[in-house]
This record gives sequence, C-alpha cells and structure tokens, in this order.
Amino acid sequence: MSSVQERKPQTDTQKEEPNLKGTFISVMLIGLFIIVSWAGVFALFIGR
Repeated sequence: MSSVQERKPQTDTQKEEPNLKGTFISVMLIGLFIIVSWAGVFALFIGR
C-alpha cells in the first residue's frame, strides 16, 4: 500500500508555461499602431 501513496502525478512537479505567442503579436501590433500614429501626427505638424 505504501507504493501507491508514494506515486504522485508529474503534473504537480512539471508545469508548462502558457503559450504567449498571441500576446506578443498583439503587443507588437499595438506598438506598431502607436508608432505609425505618432509618425502621422508628426508629419502633419511638420507640414504645417
């Protein structure tokens, strides 16, 4: 009976990190939008 209690599932000791690829792409797209917006406003400012 002691051998049954000694076995623990490996999910407790081995945790996988979540896949953050979608989050990274979203952050990059938002950053790109901010940079393009800033460049557009700067171009309007310089043009006037």
